[in-house]
Amino acid sequence: MDEYLRGIADDFLRYWPVYCSIPVVAALIGYVTKLVAIRMMFQPLNFTGLRLRGKPFLGWQGIVPKRAARMASIACDTMTQQLVTPREVVERLDPERIAKEIERPLLAATEEIVTDIAAEYQPGLWDALPERVRKLVVRRVQAEAPKMVASVMEAIKNDVDSVFDLKDMVVTSLVKDKALLNRIFQEAGHKEFRFIARSGLLFGGLIGIVQMVVWLVFRIPLIMPLFGLFIGWFTDWLALKMIFRPKEPTRYLGLFEWQGLFIKRRAEVSEAYAALIAREIITPHNVIEAVLRGPFSDKVVTLIQRQVDAELAKQASFAKPLVVMAIGSRRYQEMKERIADQVMARLPETLHYIEDYAEDAMDIRNTLVTKMKQLDADEFEGLLRPAFQQDEWILILTGALLGAACGELQVQLVLQLTT
Repeated sequence: MDEYLRGIADDFLRYWPVYCSIPVVAALIGYVTKLVAIRMMFQPLNFTGLRLRGKPFLGWQGIVPKRAARMASIACDTMTQQLVTPREVVERLDPERIAKEIERPLLAATEEIVTDIAAEYQPGLWDALPERVRKLVVRRVQAEAPKMVASVMEAIKNDVDSVFDLKDMVVTSLVKDKALLNRIFQEAGHKEFRFIARSGLLFGGLIGIVQMVVWLVFRIPLIMPLFGLFIGWFTDWLALKMIFRPKEPTRYLGLFEWQGLFIKRRAEVSEAYAALIAREIITPHNVIEAVLRGPFSDKVVTLIQRQVDAELAKQASFAKPLVVMAIGSRRYQEMKERIADQVMARLPETLHYIEDYAEDAMDIRNTLVTKMKQLDADEFEGLLRPAFQQDEWILILTGALLGAACGELQVQLVLQLTT
């Protein structure tokens, strides 16, 4: 036995640079497999590889962009159910302030609408009117236009859930822009991803020391790929666990304390996540587009038509029978719809002028930060966890297979250098 141990010691001293490289290579295997796993979560954005009959057959697409619709839906559920509601987004907007902010472009748009409608439905009469009378008609409509816009905005606020689909807006934005979806997870968890990569060095190196000892004792070629497989699998699995567990600070072996890294960084993550959402997703521009062109936009058109009808009735109540007689009841109805359509068509451009005010009024960033800090550990974990849960086993298996492949190369190199 002593002679056997002396033989092992002599062999180690003779080839110590080679044997000391085993834990170094193991650490590199741990590190590289983590980098590959992280990259495979987000890249490529679109499928790369072979297709069979137009469908992906053999290749890869990043897990997050591949599951874009599901990932976006999960992220949106957390956002809309626990952080911010459609009513919270809209209720802080003051209809009177909005009317004031868009007064100048609204007056220009109103003049165009009046001129176009009059020329279309009563071209001869409108052209025959003196310039002074035409201007008087335009000014009268312009005077009422801000009130009509304020009334429409008030109606939207009072029935926001039926005209504004926040989830559809968020999911549509994220599915359309997969790079943005990636950024949500990457920016919220950039330190966690860095930890995963660096932990591969530490855990891989520690396992590599055991691997070196086992190789010195047994010198069985199968040891290297098996250890490589174990390093790739175990370090991936352990790093993912350490990001989210334990949820509360816990002392281990009386030596060190650990808390899931993502949970521990709650305040920092909240700031970064809220800033990104407020800057890229729940923006005044996107909200306006979602209300005016989203799945419930027909209800907004109905609101505008109702306001147009009320305004026409108020402005021309005494003359309405004459107007109907002059152009016909069907044409009168068409005219009201045409006015509503023109108002709807000009609103996106006109409402562009309220974006600075709306950004300050909605204050999405601070709202999200406040709400996120109120989430419990399980709810907060839901912000990032979906990125790992989807096909997590593929990442771990990939790490294991890469580790085994590297281990096989390692054993060939060690055998060549020590024989």
